[in-house]
Amino acid sequence: MEHEVAWKKYDEVDLEALEGLASNYIDFISENKTERRCAATAIRMAEKAGYASLADAVREGRALSAGDKVWAHSHGKALILAQLGSNPLSEGMNILGAHIDSPRLDLKQNPLYESNGFALLDTHYYGGIKNYQWVTLPLAMHGVIAKKDGTVVDINVGDDEGDPVFCVSDLLIHLASQQMDKKGNKIVEGEDLDILIGNRPLSIDGEDAEREAAGSEGAESKDAAKEPVKAFALKLLADKYGIEEADFLSAEIEMVPAGRARELGFDRSMVIGYGQDDRVCAYTSLIAQLEAPADLAKTAVTVLVDKEEIGSVGATGMASNFFENTIAEIMELVGEGGMLPLRRALSASSMLSSDVSAGFDPAYASVFEPKNAAFLGRGLVFNKYTGARGKSGSNDASAEYVARVRRVMDDAGVSFQTAELGKVDAGGGGTIAYLPAKYGMDVIDSGVAVLSMHAPWEVTSKADIYEAYKGYLAFLKNA
Repeated sequence: MEHEVAWKKYDEVDLEALEGLASNYIDFISENKTERRCAATAIRMAEKAGYASLADAVREGRALSAGDKVWAHSHGKALILAQLGSNPLSEGMNILGAHIDSPRLDLKQNPLYESNGFALLDTHYYGGIKNYQWVTLPLAMHGVIAKKDGTVVDINVGDDEGDPVFCVSDLLIHLASQQMDKKGNKIVEGEDLDILIGNRPLSIDGEDAEREAAGSEGAESKDAAKEPVKAFALKLLADKYGIEEADFLSAEIEMVPAGRARELGFDRSMVIGYGQDDRVCAYTSLIAQLEAPADLAKTAVTVLVDKEEIGSVGATGMASNFFENTIAEIMELVGEGGMLPLRRALSASSMLSSDVSAGFDPAYASVFEPKNAAFLGRGLVFNKYTGARGKSGSNDASAEYVARVRRVMDDAGVSFQTAELGKVDAGGGGTIAYLPAKYGMDVIDSGVAVLSMHAPWEVTSKADIYEAYKGYLAFLKNA
């Protein structure tokens, strides 16, 4: 079965809406490169659309009813939005779920050191990456540093005009004969992904050294003499952020590709940018949730979670109780509290696990099976199952649920396609789908096809972004 290219059906009204959505999406992924920033921005957008804090409602004991909109977050890195419908919650919800974390380089707790006249930061990569893709790439630094006095310092260097950037160096080709003989996973090893941040020493005879030693017993001055480049880096951090080296112990600093997402191609039909896995699905889910009509029958919920790239673990991942606890709090405030009503509500719900799919790439056609591959520009992708080695680790949606989702998409005129993650035995992967499926709810993977998934810069089609938004909105309204 061939799926029509979505571009062919658009009129001028569609194209205007598509370009507007793509422009806003480019801004979103350019300005929100960490899960913290994504969650904070989503909350601001939700409040502008009439959502209120669930925590405030709980504290005040304020009852909720049809039409009310609430948000809840977990540690500032995972978010749930809910718009209450007219039907009882025990009859089920329509749920969109996506993740807002992306592969990157995280600073270790004790990262800063000096070596042969360079100041560097030691990293530990997060998620599945090809290490060699992260060398000689301009990197930005984003995150927070929590100090012992309770203050939290926001770090954002490398993405504003005029900011310096950082990088991981690579071996010049003239001396790389042994390196080039290594397997791909050994060309650059994880422990070698250290960030180059400085080369200028602190002047130990000048005014800088006097300020460095002021108020001390000379230990800091001795350290500056021994490691002057590191000392100068620490001075800059102290001057700008008021932090000291020990504050790295309680920091969450992420190194991500510097620069804005851009339109790709002469025809401007695609988007190239960092973190599209899975912020392309998170953003389109968010917009669909915020634009849902006021008269919903079923309650609409969007879940944006952290830690999917490392197994959905931790307090902010889908495997936590954050989702279940939040729904329990909402049900209590609508007068449907209790464990049994909660279990009934979760079991009766329907969900799209919104995560990206591997887009067919003609440069690497040998790992795809074309009849069951996702193609850029052909619309929203549904994966009945993911997993690897005989569907291991996969949620496998029922035939009846797939038929229901097909009907919703066709009725709304949404272009969609179905796919698997490459040829059998070529590899595999998973999503958050199997976690909510444990409640007995219907879940299927859906998302946008991506080229160069998990690379520092990934590629999507504007048409697929538009169709994903349309599909998610149709699901919230009519599933």
